[in-house]
Amino acid sequence: MSFLKPYFRQFGKPFAAAILFLMLEALCDLMQPTLMSRIIDVGVANRNLDYVFRFGGYMLLITAIGAAGATMRNIISSHVSLNFGTRLRSDLFRRIQTLSFDSIDKFDRASLVTRLTNDVTQIQNFTNGLMRIFVKAPLICIGSLIMAIRLNPPLSLVLAVVIPFVALLIVINMRIGFPLFAGVQRALDRVNGVSREYLSGVRVVKAFNRVDYETDKFGMVNDSYQEASTRAMRLMSIFSPSIMLTVNLGITAVIWIGGVRVDGGHMQVGHIIAFINYMTQILFSLLMISSVFTMFVRAKASAERIGEVFAEKDSMTVSDGGQQKAVSGQFGGKGSIAFKGVSFSYADSDTVLRDITLDCQPGETIGIIGSTGSGKSTLVNLIPRFYDAASGTVEVDGQDVRNIELKSLREQIAIVPQKAVLFSGTIRENLLWGKENASHEEVELAARMAQAHDFIMDCPEGYDTLLGQGGVNLSGGQKQRVSIARALIRQPSILILDDCTSAVDTSTESRIKEALREYAQGLTCILIAQRMSSVMDADRIIVLDNGQIVGSGRHEELMISCSAYQEIYRSQTGKEARANV
Repeated sequence: MSFLKPYFRQFGKPFAAAILFLMLEALCDLMQPTLMSRIIDVGVANRNLDYVFRFGGYMLLITAIGAAGATMRNIISSHVSLNFGTRLRSDLFRRIQTLSFDSIDKFDRASLVTRLTNDVTQIQNFTNGLMRIFVKAPLICIGSLIMAIRLNPPLSLVLAVVIPFVALLIVINMRIGFPLFAGVQRALDRVNGVSREYLSGVRVVKAFNRVDYETDKFGMVNDSYQEASTRAMRLMSIFSPSIMLTVNLGITAVIWIGGVRVDGGHMQVGHIIAFINYMTQILFSLLMISSVFTMFVRAKASAERIGEVFAEKDSMTVSDGGQQKAVSGQFGGKGSIAFKGVSFSYADSDTVLRDITLDCQPGETIGIIGSTGSGKSTLVNLIPRFYDAASGTVEVDGQDVRNIELKSLREQIAIVPQKAVLFSGTIRENLLWGKENASHEEVELAARMAQAHDFIMDCPEGYDTLLGQGGVNLSGGQKQRVSIARALIRQPSILILDDCTSAVDTSTESRIKEALREYAQGLTCILIAQRMSSVMDADRIIVLDNGQIVGSGRHEELMISCSAYQEIYRSQTGKEARANV
C-alpha cells in the first residue's frame, strides 16, 4: 500500500477536518439519550414542565449543532474523495503509459481497464465512507459503551457478553470475505475481457455468424461473475443478521433486567430508556462496522491490484549519461542504425531473433522480407526501444538506444504499424499526431504523398470529417494511407513502414512508393513487406528466416545467392501467373 502515501500527505489536512466535524456530530448524537433520561426521570416524574422545555431546547440546540457538523463533513468528504479518486486514476493511467511493452504484457488489457475504473472506484468509495460513517460508527459504539457504563454499571454486564461475540463475528467475516471479494474482481476482469474482445471484433463475429457462440461465451463469464458475487454477498447476508440478532438479544436482556431492577426500586425508568437508546446506537454502529469491514475487504483487494501496477519495475531504464547527451543535443538525429549481435525473445517464449548484425546508413532504403513469424516486426520494434534486446546492442547514430532518453529517441522516428490505428476525432487531428503544430499546407502535402488527399476531400467535411472509434468509417486501405500521412508529416530521421500497404491496391502502392522515393532522400527508410514487389527496388533487401538473416543485397543478387528469397519469389510469381490465366 506504499503507493497511497503521497495521497495521505496531499489530502491529510482536509481528511482530518472532516473527521473533526464527524466527531462533533457523533458527540451530539451521544448526548441525546442522556438528556432524554433527565427529562423523563426529573421533568416528567416531578411534573416540572419548565424543566422539560429547557432540556428539550438543549436537545434541539445540540441537534442543530450536529446537523451543521454533518453538513460540513459531507461537503469536505465529497470534495476529498472525488479529488483523491481523480488523481489516483490519473496517476495510474500515467504509470501504465510509462511502462515498457515488456511490463505491460504482464497484465491482461481488460484487467488494466478494470483497475482504472472499478478498482479505483472501490478505494474512492471507501475513502468517502471513512469520512462519513466508517469513522463515526466506532466513535458512536465506543461512546455509547462509555455512556451506558456510566449510566448504569450493573446493566453494562450485558455488553460484556454481546460485544466480544460481535467482534468475533467481524473477524471471521474479514478472514473469509477477502479472498471472496478478490475473486469477484478477477471475475469482473474476465467479463471485461470478453466484452472488449467481442466489441473489437464485432464485424468478424457477424461475418462468420458466430453471434450465438459469443453470446454463450459471454454468458459463461457473466454467470461466473454472478456466482462469485453471490458467494461474497451470501457471506454478508449471514453475518449482518447474526450481528443484529446478537445485539437485539442484548436489548431484550436489558429490558428484562431493567424491569426487575425498576420493580425492586433500584433503577429509574429513564435510565432504561436511555440504556436501550445506547444499545440501539451500538447495534447500528456494529452493523455499520460490519459494513465497514466489508467495504474494507473490497477496497483492500482493489488496492492490492492497483499496487501491482505501481510496483511493477520497468526493466527499461536510461542511464544519467544518456539523458545528458540527449538533452544537450548530442543526439544528432542523422538516422544511422546498427544492430550488433542482437538476440531477443518475448517472455515465456522461444528466441525470436538470433545474432542479428546489420547496418543501415542515412539516406538508405532497406527492405525486409521473410515468412510470417520470421521476426520482421520484432526487429524494427527494437529501434524505438519498444523492447530491449536480450543480448547485443541496437545503436542509433552511434549511441546505444539504452543510453538515449526515450522522448528524444522517438522524436527522430516515425512508424506506420502493421495494423492501422486511428483515434476518435477528425482526420486532421489524427494527422497532427505526427506534428502538433503542422500547417495546413504540411498536412495536405503529407496526405498527397500518401495518396490520401483525394478520398479525404471526397468526405463530407474534408480534413475536418469526424472519424468513429478506430476510424470505423474508413476502409482498411484508407486507414493505412492516413497512417502513412501521419508518419510523413513528422519529417523524421528514421521512417519505418511495417507492411503498411497490405490493404492498398498495387497502382496506389506504386504512387506511394514514388512519392516516398523523393521524400526519403537523406533519411533512413525501413520497409517491411509480404509482397516482394514492395521491396524489389529497395537499396538493400534483408531476408529473415526463423529469426536469422539468411540473405542481404539487391534483388538481382538475392535471386542468385539466396534460396529463401528465390522460394518467396517463385511462390508469389506463381500465384500471379495462375491468377492471370
